Amino acid sequence: MATATVNGLTLAYETIGEGRPWVITPGGRFTKDEPGVRQLAEALAAQGNRVLIWDRPNCGESDVCFEGSSESAMQADALVGLLGHLDMTPAVIIGGSGGARVSLLAAAQPGAASGLAIWWISGGVYGLLTLAMHYCGGSLAAAWTSGGMEAVAELPEWAEVTARNEGNRRRILDQDPKAFIAAMERWMMAYSPSEDEPVPGLSVAAARAMDIPALVFRSGESDVWHTRATSERLAEVLPEARLVEPPWGDREWLERQDTHDDGIFVRWPLLAPRLLEWQAATLD
Repeated sequence: MATATVNGLTLAYETIGEGRPWVITPGGRFTKDEPGVRQLAEALAAQGNRVLIWDRPNCGESDVCFEGSSESAMQADALVGLLGHLDMTPAVIIGGSGGARVSLLAAAQPGAASGLAIWWISGGVYGLLTLAMHYCGGSLAAAWTSGGMEAVAELPEWAEVTARNEGNRRRILDQDPKAFIAAMERWMMAYSPSEDEPVPGLSVAAARAMDIPALVFRSGESDVWHTRATSERLAEVLPEARLVEPPWGDREWLERQDTHDDGIFVRWPLLAPRLLEWQAATLD
């Protein structure tokens, strides 16, 4: 496992191939080892690219961190720092679901990105409020009602990061419960739906200022967590965006939930031909 220290955090990563820098960010709190992530990286690397896959803070082998205006903003800052550490800026920044949100926030930072490609972009009232509870609600409630940080450290949602990074349990236990609860409330509030933010933390004005080529894959009409309207709205406000259809059917997200054991991202390699075609037409 390769690691780098960025913003005081140890981040696990791997680079595949040589050439133009790309980075793939998974969704959820899933890791770089989730089926489909490495395979997409290998497909891109085979055509002369250097592709970074990484574990965000709070994922896999990387350190946990409870700072920042939101979890996604903290992870985006970590990504930009990691790209700089590896001399990979500007990079083509791509990702899906939570990884799309992190990619957008990272690409909005000056000099970080030469291009942006995103899919499964979380949005809609139901989708965003669900995320607030999914990522923050359980930890907040445990810290408040069930015994402080010891109860948080025992939650299933932190089991992988405490198992794969031996220091993470201590990092959780060392949190001041009141400060931790305040952080979870702040992170939850970041998911509040807003007409001024096409995705949490990215204002319309900031999106309109992103003068980089962008490829936005339209979300399925059936997907209540990554609404079609969210993808279409982003394609409208990103000045150099192209809205394209994904290489799968309308119910892809729902079908991946039904076959979770196969991996939510297992079909991401199907994106490679479209991404490489876009690279040749727009970035090269």
